[in-house]
Amino acid sequence: MAVKPLARQRGVTQGGRSFALKESVYLPVALLVPGFLVILLVVGFPMLYSLFLSFTNYTLINRSLHLVGLQNYITLFQDPVFGQAFGRTMLFMTLAVNLEFLLGLGIAQLMAKVIRGQGFLRTLMMIPMMFAPILVGFQFKWFFNDQVGLVNNILFSLTGKMHIIPWLVDVPLGFISILVAEIWMGTPFMVIILEAGILSLPVEPFEAADVDGASGWQKFRHLTWPMLMPFIYTAMAIRSLDLARVYDVVSIMTGGGPANRTELIWTYVYRLAFTGHNYSLGSAMSYVTVAISFLFTWYLFTNVIKSR
Repeated sequence: MAVKPLARQRGVTQGGRSFALKESVYLPVALLVPGFLVILLVVGFPMLYSLFLSFTNYTLINRSLHLVGLQNYITLFQDPVFGQAFGRTMLFMTLAVNLEFLLGLGIAQLMAKVIRGQGFLRTLMMIPMMFAPILVGFQFKWFFNDQVGLVNNILFSLTGKMHIIPWLVDVPLGFISILVAEIWMGTPFMVIILEAGILSLPVEPFEAADVDGASGWQKFRHLTWPMLMPFIYTAMAIRSLDLARVYDVVSIMTGGGPANRTELIWTYVYRLAFTGHNYSLGSAMSYVTVAISFLFTWYLFTNVIKSR
């Protein structure tokens, strides 16, 4: 007589568990569906449509669509301005990421040793990140103005001679001016990530190294550096993606000119697609840049996994 109620109770329990299991599996998926639909509508459809346009001859003036295959990509790689903009973008990314990393690592090491006022220093360090890139572009455009710029006025105050240096017009100086603006804006990000990594390192290996009489350089070379590699690769990957699509600062400071001397990939994309109304060629250039950025990011995140 007592077996049936027990079996019935056990069956109810098992059924409740299976229902709870199904609910725990399907509920997160159901909650994620609206977000995926929004991403598909806002991001996925424009990307697919842009990919389709890259295989056509569509322009704003001539709206007749005809498939041309890989002709846009062939034209792109035969364009000397694209080759120069691509090489300049790669050089810009390499210099900016590495200089930001070196500055960020040094500042992060110093901030990690501060006992009092760390919160205030972190807040102060994050101020450049709070500025919009367009505002940073206007700010540094005034700094490097050849007539009333702050840099030339500082040189006049130090030397007593009027220096009219065309920072934003000269070939190497315009590139250097943009690089300085981007480093000023991006270094705080490196500092925050690397300082978080330094503060999360275990204390025991460093105490053992002190007992063994290791120097500061030896502790940094054999302990801090290897354990900090996941943070380094992560910070460099994120900043590389930011720098691969840099547009605002360059557009405000130089506009890619004069005569394409400071042209980067995305300023040239804008010039082709929105100024020249050649949407098909601009879409092809965008996808070449996205593909290269994807490969670079894949390489960095592969190293992140290996370093762990």
